[in-house]
Amino acid sequence: MKGLVSVCCFLAVLVLGTAEEVEDVLVPVLRDRSHIEQTLRLKEDAPSNDYSAALQRLRKIYHTSIKPLEQAYRYNELRQHEISAYPGRTLGASATDGEITSKPMVLFLGPWSVGKSSMINYLLGLQETPYQLYTGAEPTTSEFTVIMHGEKIRSVEGIVMAADSSRSFSPLEKFGQNFLEKLVGIEMPHKLLERVTFVDTPGIIENRKQQERGYPFNDVCQWFIDRADLIFVVFDPTKLDVGLELEMLFRQLKGRESQIRIILNKADSLATQDLMRVYGALFWSLAPLINVTEPPRVYVSSFWPYDYAQDTSRELFKREEISLLEDLNQVIENRLENKIAFIRQHAIRVRIHALLVDRYVQTFRDKMTFFSDPELVFKEIVDDPDKFFIFKSILAKTNVSKFDLPNRDAYRDFFGINPVGGFKQLSAQCSYMGGCLLDKIEKAITHELPGLLGGIASGKNPSLTSCEATGCGETPKNRYRKH
Repeated sequence: MKGLVSVCCFLAVLVLGTAEEVEDVLVPVLRDRSHIEQTLRLKEDAPSNDYSAALQRLRKIYHTSIKPLEQAYRYNELRQHEISAYPGRTLGASATDGEITSKPMVLFLGPWSVGKSSMINYLLGLQETPYQLYTGAEPTTSEFTVIMHGEKIRSVEGIVMAADSSRSFSPLEKFGQNFLEKLVGIEMPHKLLERVTFVDTPGIIENRKQQERGYPFNDVCQWFIDRADLIFVVFDPTKLDVGLELEMLFRQLKGRESQIRIILNKADSLATQDLMRVYGALFWSLAPLINVTEPPRVYVSSFWPYDYAQDTSRELFKREEISLLEDLNQVIENRLENKIAFIRQHAIRVRIHALLVDRYVQTFRDKMTFFSDPELVFKEIVDDPDKFFIFKSILAKTNVSKFDLPNRDAYRDFFGINPVGGFKQLSAQCSYMGGCLLDKIEKAITHELPGLLGGIASGKNPSLTSCEATGCGETPKNRYRKH
């Protein structure tokens, strides 16, 4: 009996010892982060370039040359139905001071449990801290999470973010309270967040109907896509199936191919030969969705804080990771140039909208007679604008491309809520001291914004000129005045 007890004790000690050894072996080894800090220059104490004067001038151009025409013709009430028709921004969205001064935004999209949150934790070094984003094998992220810089670590509710006019998220109120409950902000004093803002999104679940989310998921994604400077679409090698919701996402990304980066994450979970097959399968699945001559850049690695698996292409994965970090750093460095280009694109769209409304108003007044029914006359014009050469006449204007013209159906809805009689013609939008609204926006598009962009590109930090600061008056030139 004693011998049996001794054998049992020996087996128990042996099992416990083996379990402890296994536990020691399974402790994950954290990866070296020095290349992240070096590539993104997180340890540099040298102050970054002061662009406050250039931002002040950009804000000045927007408020004096673009916003007046934007408000006069209610550009923010124009809605575009085709996702691909004004690539880069939803038609009808007006710029704000918050968007002009905001940091570059990096957006993470993709199916559930592909490693989006883990990638953010890795870039910010949040692993094994109380502030890391929750991750897991099941769908874990149900909110749109905005990770931004702050003096201390705190969480900000979506309702507070939308109510704060100093932020760039106030337009999100239009998606309703159900969405604001699914929006959360996290502030923390991090060196990288001083220069960039990350947005983590809920994973795409193909077997879930959009209505079950309780808010317009695709519309919210479009809002963030339109404002993102860099878009990471993350995939898992074991989840390459493309369903309806992912197809809709890539339709929304149409026209933003230059901002898209495809991430094939968790690459060290496969053998090299299997990884090559998965890489080919990924391109095969995405080819019908990305119809461009030059495909987006694809990064293949494992973006999480733990060491690569044994017997994998460690050097290749690390080079891919450094390449992605250099890409991210380039976007950060070019933030001001991108902001100026964005405002110029916005100004071009506002100008085209004003020219179209002016043409509708002019055609309506020319068609009206004493015995005409105003509603029937304008219904004929808005139902068939090509009959009255409304859009073709705009193409004859300087610097207007047919590819920049919005959808004709958008104006049927626009004039449904904005009666044509409530608009003045462009020839009447002039004052002696303020000049003509059209002339001012054309000057901003052709001279002021390109000059500001050229000054930044040449390494100069332009300051406000005396005329821009005091508003030197000029005699207006009305090119639309009838003689």
